[in-house]
Amino acid sequence: MLNPELAHRCIARIHNGLLKASLLSFLGLPLAAAAAEPKVAAKFPCNPEEAAHYTAYRTHEAISVDGKLDEKCWKEAVRSPRFVDIISGKPTMYDTRVAALWDEKNLYVGYWVEEPNVQATFKDYNSPIYYNNDVEVFIAGKDAYYEFEINAYNTVYEALFMWQDTYEKTGYSEVPELKRSNPKVTGFNGVGFTTHPRGPRVGSWDFRFPGMKTAVHIDGTLNDDKDKDRGWTVELCFPWEGMKHLAKGDGRALPPKDGDIWRIDFSRFNQYKAPAPAKDSGGWFLSKHGVWDSHVPECFPYVHFSQKEKPE
Repeated sequence: MLNPELAHRCIARIHNGLLKASLLSFLGLPLAAAAAEPKVAAKFPCNPEEAAHYTAYRTHEAISVDGKLDEKCWKEAVRSPRFVDIISGKPTMYDTRVAALWDEKNLYVGYWVEEPNVQATFKDYNSPIYYNNDVEVFIAGKDAYYEFEINAYNTVYEALFMWQDTYEKTGYSEVPELKRSNPKVTGFNGVGFTTHPRGPRVGSWDFRFPGMKTAVHIDGTLNDDKDKDRGWTVELCFPWEGMKHLAKGDGRALPPKDGDIWRIDFSRFNQYKAPAPAKDSGGWFLSKHGVWDSHVPECFPYVHFSQKEKPE
């Protein structure tokens, strides 16, 4: 039997009403489905089909998480294109690149951040470091997604968000650090895009990613505006075992299988903006969202996992 979702995608491209109705009837689908088929632009601030694609290659080299990104695998890793503005998708003032590698135990993420004056203030875990300059990673599962932020002090902010429509049946509501009775768990409805088709989320600020490792290396001097810095690099290690809540919704393989595709967002936020006439939002991403909101998984890049060590 033809997949109904695939059928609707085909139907959406058929503009003759009689043909559309006939095809729906042939497939045994309700005629109302034609009128109910939403347009991508109306559902999300971005077009999910236009999100960036990136391939994460397998590494067999031991990685020491020290922030320097000096192992051979990082030097040979495929770096992303330069980040663009989250809203407009236009070029940004400073260069930002990301690369991802993986092995049987971990997902590794490396950032190269151009920054002429590296600054940071927050030093305590889960401080609001989004008020500093930071880089971020969002990892999406079917029914939940994880938010990670880090500043130049190597201070981490993290949270886990679960879609309310499946919060109970997926079992999140029974996990101590995720249940609504926990004072660090509360409702959440996005930042700038509050009309998501799936509705609101439940956010846990009591979730800590098990076994995660982070490190920052500064090419310059932190919090010293008397000299000019080159920037900073960030090295992250996320064990696959820590992603069980993300994998729960669709039973995805941990670690991924060759060819598996995940939605993972890579971004950078700044407390400064390029001067006019540039329309700099201060949020720079691998793939634009079209709105000031990181919490739209449909806008996240498609990350393809390959068992190969490098492109052919």
